[in-house]
Formats: sequence, structure tokens, C-alpha cells
Amino acid sequence: MSELEKAWTIFLQYMNERDIIHSCRYKEVTGIPFIYIQKHHSSIAREQVEEALMKAAARAMKGKRLTLSMYHVRENEAHYVYRVRFLVPQRKMFCCGNMCVDCIRFQRD
Repeated sequence: MSELEKAWTIFLQYMNERDIIHSCRYKEVTGIPFIYIQKHHSSIAREQVEEALMKAAARAMKGKRLTLSMYHVRENEAHYVYRVRFLVPQRKMFCCGNMCVDCIRFQRD
């Protein structure tokens, strides 16, 4: 299992354990990952759901070189839909001159 797959597993497991969330499903449409969140009560605010999403993402990314891209897509009375992506850093191909710590000059291949 890759680091990205592990991150998704941890993320979904954490989200499904939250008491404000009834279910959290992952669905990929045309290669783009979406999260469908069904809340327990209609009184649960979007901010509470987004806080749970951020905590789940932080837990999933811990110890990995991933970044998060998350966008709210739509909502109705019972569901929230988010586009969530864990981005894997690309390897640098040239020196940009900014003295980066991961500069290609310091790598041995």
C-alpha cells in the first residue's frame, strides 16, 4: 500500500468515527476524488464538518510529505460534498537559485 493510499484509509476511518457524521464516502469521478458526507442532524453547521475534515487530513498527513487541497462543492439538507486531494510533492528537476533545502544540487542519484 502506498503512502497516498494509507493517507486515504486513515482519513476515511477518522471521518467515519466522528459523532457528528453519519457516514463519509469516497467517490472518484473522472479521476477527481470527492468526499460525500452525511451528517447526523440537519442542525450541524458546515464549519463543524470542515473542522472535522481538517483534523482528519492532519492526522492522515502526519509523518508524510503530503499537502491538502480541499474545496466545498455543494450541500443540501443532509449531505456535504467536498473535493479533497492529497498532493504528493514532485521531485525538483533543476536549481532555481533560491537556496531551497531540497535543492537538486544536494541529491545524489
